[in-house]
Amino acid sequence: MQQPIGNFGMTTRVVASLAAALLLASTPAIAAQPVAKPQQATVVIDADTGNVLHASNADARHYPASLTKMMTLYLTFEALEAGRLRLDQRLAVSSHAASQEPTKLGLEIGDTLTVRDAVLALIVKSANDVAVVVGESLGGSEERFAAMMTARAREIGMSRTTFRNASGLPDPDQTTTARDMATLAHALVRDFPKFYPLFATAAFNYEGATIPSHNRLLNRYSGMDGIKTGYIRDSGFNLAASAMRDGRRLVGVVLGGTSQAARDRLMAQLLDKGFHTAGGGTTVAQAAAPAKPPAVVKAPAPTNKTAAKASKPTTTALPPPAADDGDDSGWSIQVGAFARFQQAQRAAETVTDKLGMVIAGTSIAILPVSNKKGTLYRARLTGLAEAEARKACQQLLGKKDNAGCLLIPPT
Repeated sequence: MQQPIGNFGMTTRVVASLAAALLLASTPAIAAQPVAKPQQATVVIDADTGNVLHASNADARHYPASLTKMMTLYLTFEALEAGRLRLDQRLAVSSHAASQEPTKLGLEIGDTLTVRDAVLALIVKSANDVAVVVGESLGGSEERFAAMMTARAREIGMSRTTFRNASGLPDPDQTTTARDMATLAHALVRDFPKFYPLFATAAFNYEGATIPSHNRLLNRYSGMDGIKTGYIRDSGFNLAASAMRDGRRLVGVVLGGTSQAARDRLMAQLLDKGFHTAGGGTTVAQAAAPAKPPAVVKAPAPTNKTAAKASKPTTTALPPPAADDGDDSGWSIQVGAFARFQQAQRAAETVTDKLGMVIAGTSIAILPVSNKKGTLYRARLTGLAEAEARKACQQLLGKKDNAGCLLIPPT
């Protein structure tokens, strides 16, 4: 059960949040000066002590991009624990939600999806349409939900953050800092031990499609179990991450990375340095309580029977997912087209085994293409960075069995 922050009990806190949200919603927005191209900002904190182990430009204003969805998830988890939402509850898709820009699930007006799928779509896919669905369900409108997000941010110590939407799509008034994002990531770990393990989900199945996570460090950095990537043109490449080693948890944030790869390398370096630092640092004012290691829970089950039985991920009819937030993980490779689905599946699995760690963390996609002569099934491996896709094809084309390979850029 979530512990209250400060002097707020659950009921009092919700009332206070709603009151503050209404006040914010009724206050005319002041046109903000666009954030100048910011210097890269970084911070690392020890989640057990709240000590700051590293900080650089930690209080400079930045655009949060899809790190915004961490607060959307925070309020969702609060609603689940308070009984205002249920995991099996179905949420309706409005025209406003369906009209959001990618990255998204591609929901249509009148569709519904469960809260369980919504949570995973926010964590794994960073789906903007789903963020609006959740925001409208909890706040009545996205604008009012954004005011609730800002009010809650103030309560947990995020003094320099303002939210204007539920997704992180560009808005000049929606700004944050690296320190505030670390505070939010820390709060998700600390306040929701039941739900935090979902941030380690490497892929989830939605309506027959296997959707991989865009947090590529989940498979590459020892101990990492979350938390969220983000990108818009004006923010650069953002990442909030948390990792645990030898019972010690660190939370790190990088804002304004020049590329996905550079951002990930920097995060790994900062966390490595933090784990080699024995204590020390200055206390971060926002840390309200020591973090607790997250309880181990099973990730939600796949949403279709076929995916539940499959030993390897597959997708039957949907195209490969586009790159999340502008990162470089939307490339695919096609390894053949076959007359039968099973042949395509076996071919993709064979290539996966051949390439080994070159394509760790990717997913198999089988795409049916019909014409007058019948249906062909294209076998693809999705979720690759461009460099990884090119390297994979080079390796395949160099095999003695002359395996074919076709590069597919993000759609």
